[in-house]
Amino acid sequence: MTYDYASIGFYTFDCLGWPFEGIPDGGGTAFLDELTLAVSGAAGTAAIAAAKMGLSCLAVGGVGDDLMGHWVLQRLHDFGVDISGMQQIAGGRTSSSIVTTRRDGSRPALHMKGATADFFVEDALFDTVCDARVVHLGGVGLMDRMDAHQNARLLERAKRGGAVTTVDVFAGSPADLPAVARVLPSTDYFMPSVEEAMALTGGTDLSEMARQFFDLGARCCIFTLGADGASYHHADGTRFRVPAFDVPVKCTCGCGDAFNAGMAVALCHGMAPDVAVRFAQATSALNATGLGSQAGVQSFDHTWAFMNTVPARP
Repeated sequence: MTYDYASIGFYTFDCLGWPFEGIPDGGGTAFLDELTLAVSGAAGTAAIAAAKMGLSCLAVGGVGDDLMGHWVLQRLHDFGVDISGMQQIAGGRTSSSIVTTRRDGSRPALHMKGATADFFVEDALFDTVCDARVVHLGGVGLMDRMDAHQNARLLERAKRGGAVTTVDVFAGSPADLPAVARVLPSTDYFMPSVEEAMALTGGTDLSEMARQFFDLGARCCIFTLGADGASYHHADGTRFRVPAFDVPVKCTCGCGDAFNAGMAVALCHGMAPDVAVRFAQATSALNATGLGSQAGVQSFDHTWAFMNTVPARP
């Protein structure tokens, strides 16, 4: 395989401010302690965090030919991510967010959908973008052109080529389920947040939601639970929960996406399932300690040491 990790899907430009206390009246001004820029998104955060931890990564997605798009491509390149799979869409606008981060780490955002809805991977490129040990679809539900049928065909090709496949979503209602259902037959690890899983299924019970996704073809579901950690459900009946780590939270933007990267790294290192999920949870926790996606992630050794020394939340 040419790459360890191909991260396909949602790439966004984020401008983040901390701490956000509220919108001032009229034309007033509120002062912030920090402002930063970041490449984010279910594919973008994952690609950079995985690269920081030593994986050779291919980025596959779309940006506009605007200032934000140029910055996103340069930033990915700066972290050693191969950007040959990125499409810069003429006349397009880069998916972008203004993220207002509160002191408790929550982060309401304003988002422009942009080029994520417009990019398309032609069949002729499948051999290139699937030439990785782990192939990740990040942001199913936002990729309008790819979601129709092409994501399912791409992931099927990845499985035929011997890749491990992972999927994350952007889901707000059962209306998003058809796009997800199309890719699940070729999905080894389905990794939605619990809120997204509930939105897709209308359920609340983790085991029952996992069963619904198994019925659609997924082999394993890992639900990210925020401050409650992560819950692992395999179609073979294996189930366990990993608690969150006890860290001072700065910003939760991209925590689930960093979890995706941690799982990819763990899979490439051949970790056992319980260790893999703990490592992914450690990656997510480190993400929460900085402002902006993957800001707190440094390296594989740093994440491994963190996992083995930092206590879990009660």
